[in-house]
Amino acid sequence: MTILITGGAGFIGSHTAQKLLENGNDVAVIDNFNNYYDPRLKRYNMSLVQKTASDNRQTAELFEGDIRDAGFIGSVFEKCAPDAVIHLAASAGVRPSIEDPMLYVTTNVVGTANILEAMAKSGVKRLCFASSSSVYGNNKKVPFSESDSVDNPISPYAATKKSGELLCHTYYSLYGIGIACLRFFTVYGPRQRPDLAINKFTRLMLAGKPIPVFGDGTTRRDYTYIDDIVDGIVRALDWTKNGRYDIFNLGENNTVTLSRMIGSIERALGKRAEIIAMDEQPGDVKQTWADVEKSRKVLGYEPRMDFDEGISRFVQWYRENIVLFD
Repeated sequence: MTILITGGAGFIGSHTAQKLLENGNDVAVIDNFNNYYDPRLKRYNMSLVQKTASDNRQTAELFEGDIRDAGFIGSVFEKCAPDAVIHLAASAGVRPSIEDPMLYVTTNVVGTANILEAMAKSGVKRLCFASSSSVYGNNKKVPFSESDSVDNPISPYAATKKSGELLCHTYYSLYGIGIACLRFFTVYGPRQRPDLAINKFTRLMLAGKPIPVFGDGTTRRDYTYIDDIVDGIVRALDWTKNGRYDIFNLGENNTVTLSRMIGSIERALGKRAEIIAMDEQPGDVKQTWADVEKSRKVLGYEPRMDFDEGISRFVQWYRENIVLFD
């Protein structure tokens, strides 16, 4: 089976591609290698994907381009004829979406429509769409369940992810495409994007620099280890063969304060953090916490990584690969 992965050179995409190759699939990767963070890191990720393909005697074909370009997307579908799609490509991040909302609308909404339209035209019937826990906004009910209302986003990023879910349902209804919308909860682990807090704090602390902490440290996140996320994606992709549409949370079903996260990094590094206190940021939710009971029952998803162990593994990877960030 050939699986097309948009954003396949990124953090989640490259790990997912490697797992699919190890499972005996071929992959095709779309990535535009933009400068949201250093493109060399994504080139490095892609080299690991291609090595995994070679080691497993599978193929990993790269198509370099932008999902906002409908003509480019159509040509990729013609060339690789995928059996299924995992759509991870997006403009990411809550705070940058406030600064440049139109970029997020064109990439995350128009780009997703381009993928869905290409699937409809080429008859591809299976899709996993990367949504986000940010769609829940400041939902007061915890843990967050897929049946909760998500009609009150507090950032353009969150609004575009909810829009993507709605577009997916439209194309499921019109064309019978089996679609799993996956709401990811704060993914971390080896190769995590350098703009995300765990990576950023580790980098600054090792360099002896202070870390910026927004708010009083009581905000909470359901940090989800990359291996658990990839397992959920693979299970959801298998589920899409039934031709239905549904939404699934992929998280650890655990919530960790910002202060505890910093403490875990301190212990893993053996260093104390110097903290610069900052005001809370507009668009940041106060907490995330995934109810994963539905994913357990329907997908067989079972998150396994202890948070402190996951931080330890990330720090070990970072120390071994620090040259990537020089």
